Amino acid sequence: MEPLNENNKDDESIEMSNHKKLGGVKTLPFILANEICDRFAATGFHANLITYLTVQLNIPLVKASNTLTNFTGLSSFTPIIGALVADSFAGRYWTIVVALLIYELGMIIITISAFLPQFHPPQCPTQVNCKEASQSQLSVLYVSLFLTAIGLGGTRPSVVAFAADQLDISKPKKQATSWNFFNWYYLLLSLASLSALTLVVYIQDRVSWGWGLGIPTIAMVVAFVVFLVGSPLYQKAKPEGSPFVRVAQVIVAAIKKRGVEVPVDDKLLYENKDLDAGISKDGRLVHTNQLRWFDRAAIITQDDTVHLLTNSPKLWRIATVHRVEELKSMIRLLPFVSTGILFVMAYSHQGSFTIMQARTMDRHITKTSSFEIPPASMAVFDVLALIITLALYDRLFVPFASRFTKNPAGITCLQRMGVGFAVNICATLVGSFVEIKRKHVARDHKLIDQTTHIIPISVYWLVPQYTLHGVAQAFYQVGKLEFLYDQSPESMKSTAMALYWIAIALGQYAGTLMVTLVHKYSAGKNGRNWLPDRNINKGRLEYYYMLVTGIQVVNLVYYYICAWFYTYKPLEEVAKSGEEGDLELVVDNMVVDVTNGHEGKEAKDT
Repeated sequence: MEPLNENNKDDESIEMSNHKKLGGVKTLPFILANEICDRFAATGFHANLITYLTVQLNIPLVKASNTLTNFTGLSSFTPIIGALVADSFAGRYWTIVVALLIYELGMIIITISAFLPQFHPPQCPTQVNCKEASQSQLSVLYVSLFLTAIGLGGTRPSVVAFAADQLDISKPKKQATSWNFFNWYYLLLSLASLSALTLVVYIQDRVSWGWGLGIPTIAMVVAFVVFLVGSPLYQKAKPEGSPFVRVAQVIVAAIKKRGVEVPVDDKLLYENKDLDAGISKDGRLVHTNQLRWFDRAAIITQDDTVHLLTNSPKLWRIATVHRVEELKSMIRLLPFVSTGILFVMAYSHQGSFTIMQARTMDRHITKTSSFEIPPASMAVFDVLALIITLALYDRLFVPFASRFTKNPAGITCLQRMGVGFAVNICATLVGSFVEIKRKHVARDHKLIDQTTHIIPISVYWLVPQYTLHGVAQAFYQVGKLEFLYDQSPESMKSTAMALYWIAIALGQYAGTLMVTLVHKYSAGKNGRNWLPDRNINKGRLEYYYMLVTGIQVVNLVYYYICAWFYTYKPLEEVAKSGEEGDLELVVDNMVVDVTNGHEGKEAKDT
């Protein structure tokens, strides 16, 4: 029997060796190239759609802005479906492949409709008494937007987690790689957005919408092909069953034992390393004293012992500590997800409104130049600020902050998000003052009632608010992305990424509701309101910006309270391969040796 055992060991060694050859840095060119083409296509497709809807389809401004915001909200809700599919049975790889195909189909439909004149109403250059697109013409638009929303639902929660899987960045020894990965990931995507905002938007405004949408469609095909080419190199983690089922099992088990008293000693709670092996490869979650009501699910009662003796636990009646802590970890993330709702709501419509502002302003690059900047291309300054901030973050900010915080990462993810909140408040406040200036110039030149006339004020007045928002994005969005990935259970990474997008979805819908209510209830006796349908000069956009600023201040206070009471995910790490080692806790990417009496709370720094 010994030779047979040796052969089995050799087979296992060969299998492990082959597994180790998969993944790694060599897969990133394919994944990131796919993401770059994807982002180029998505930005080129969406950045200037407000112009397509208002100018090509003659849809009123508020209705068009709400349509785009609702679509963005839908495309941010669908990731929870994509995460469920990826984490439950399909895996991240196949979820990405199918989602890319669906997204491409949606882009093909709207590109064809842009080329064919029967899908457009008569052109209305004066923007007065325009004939709006018919229901049949709008249905083509809605079908296209719906398909792209479904496609984004598959790629958004899966691609970041899939790329991170290749690097195995969840280990504490990979801390530097993890930090750099999220920064560089966002940096490369921002460069792709920058390219789309300059090249594609110019073609849409100056050449044709057919080619303006056709180029992103072609880029999406390239993204799909590049991703497939790298398939033999990818490490494709097998899904370990639906995390939603495990969450439901914990909740049901806790409800069934709601009358049972939780033991003071948490060592009396149920643990099963073999049962949790597939969902705790990076280490099991350690018991925490928060949300102790759910600990009832792990209490061993007399009825449970019969099944536990035969190693066949009834998972709808008893759960392991690791599974209970999975649920707790996700619940602890929810307050931070909710803070993102108001962050997104604050800026959900400003992209549309600033484009409409830019259309009324002098967009010449210089006073003597004949070239005009396309209104949607003003977002280039947002992206440039984001790129520069990310490029300087590791080089300058982290070493500088480390001198004061003694944290090798400079500041924690929570602190990084807080900075983003504060800067975004400044961006919105600056926007209100710029709008006051723009309308003051329009009034001086008697252009308030002139919808199509250019106001003699440089479009560069919009640069400060774009720049501040780009800086805010670099701090908040990247910090939140890393925080959710780091603090979520390893079997729920896609679900955590879905939470990131759900916050965006809820923020978009909240923004639509706010704009609709402002548009309705701010109307005066003369019919004018803060957000008019056609002539933005007659509105009170600066009041809207000030309202949004106040909401963000309240949200920052709420975020600070959430961060103050947050407890980082404690993870048990044990030395592998039979090596002797101490028990360690991984807390916020910091390793704490508990054999020396240190506790996880010491690593907390908000």
